[in-house]
Amino acid sequence: MIYTMALNPAIDRTMWVEQMDFHESTRVQRESRYPGGKGIDVSRVLTNLGVPNVALGFVGGFVGDELECRLSYEGVDTDMVRVSGETRTNIIVNEAGNGRHLLLTASGPEIDPYELGALFRKIEGLSNPTMMAIGGSLPLGVHPDAYRRIVTMMKRKEAKTILDADGENLKAGILGCPDYIKPNRREMSELVERELNELDDIVQAAEEVHDRGVGTVLVSMGADGMLAVTGGKRYLATPPRVEVVNTVGLGDSAVAGFMYGLYNGLDLKDCLIHATAAGTATSLKHGTARANKKDVMEMVPRIRFRDLSEGEK
Repeated sequence: MIYTMALNPAIDRTMWVEQMDFHESTRVQRESRYPGGKGIDVSRVLTNLGVPNVALGFVGGFVGDELECRLSYEGVDTDMVRVSGETRTNIIVNEAGNGRHLLLTASGPEIDPYELGALFRKIEGLSNPTMMAIGGSLPLGVHPDAYRRIVTMMKRKEAKTILDADGENLKAGILGCPDYIKPNRREMSELVERELNELDDIVQAAEEVHDRGVGTVLVSMGADGMLAVTGGKRYLATPPRVEVVNTVGLGDSAVAGFMYGLYNGLDLKDCLIHATAAGTATSLKHGTARANKKDVMEMVPRIRFRDLSEGEK
């Protein structure tokens, strides 16, 4: 079974206004609520792609109930640990007049030690896991080392691990030597503690992180594509020029596209292409929507692939 892990999921409350007015009342034209968080969005896209999976993590309170119900409505299976605190709600305000958006990200509930222990016991009890995507922010009370422990537990079960985190969470997680990590350009720069301006700089940084014990380093670079570095292989997949209407959840969609490739036994090249296609397809979706299988498969032949170690293909 394939699992995703979201230790700090959320309900994302999205509102559309013509323009923010900080001196008068601003009328909301429409709004929606949908389940969010890195692992949650990976599960949503995997489900859209027809890949069976189960979302794990913490939920609490009425908002936690809503999160699980909304996931169930979308066909996503869950096996969450209930906590005493309330699942967080994030606020996104989109300005129709100028295309800007404001994101207010809540911290989430504080997790007690026994609640974290319950999650670890649930992970230890998983039977026949094949793959897990792990990522996102950590709730209050959870040390970044939790990511290392989760990666280590899954590797003991011989499941492939894909870590998508940033800052201290990423630094701690790679100590468990995950099979894959997927930072973006900024997160990779923070990881190696230097600016990465050119593609060659990013390739070199990815090779350094690979040498620390990470199986494959994937770096998402927006319109510049996605890089994969592992064992002497340096691949780059670049999307076509598109009119982006959404920038939320693109990295999570890319992780799901990559996992779709692994699930179907594709090689690294085609996994990378499907990851890039999934992220690009979601960028064309308005609001809460995420790419579906038709969107991704129509985008796949439009992705340009290069083998950077052997020249352009």
